Amino acid sequence: MSYSGLANPKPKFRLDEEIIISKRGSQGHCRTPAYIRGKAGRIERYCGNFRNPEQLAENIKDADIIPLYRCVFNQHDIWNNYNGPKTDTLEIEIYEHWIERS
Repeated sequence: MSYSGLANPKPKFRLDEEIIISKRGSQGHCRTPAYIRGKAGRIERYCGNFRNPEQLAENIKDADIIPLYRCVFNQHDIWNNYNGPKTDTLEIEIYEHWIERS
């Protein structure tokens, strides 16, 4: 269920904006995989506003509503010794509080 309305945050990032995923660690549930932290990519699309899954996992009923983005990364930038084509990409949905401007 996506949330929209005046009480919800507007997306901070724009389409095709160059970004970096935060390197910070996390305790408990986290939807941001360790292999993508610290990696550079770009915003492919804004997916809507949703409740923070990290807070929901801690049973916080009124979890923050935050923007979710589809981000694109070059496979060669993610994996050491990747042997696929230079054009191979990985698309992953990341919540805004994990995204930094490059």
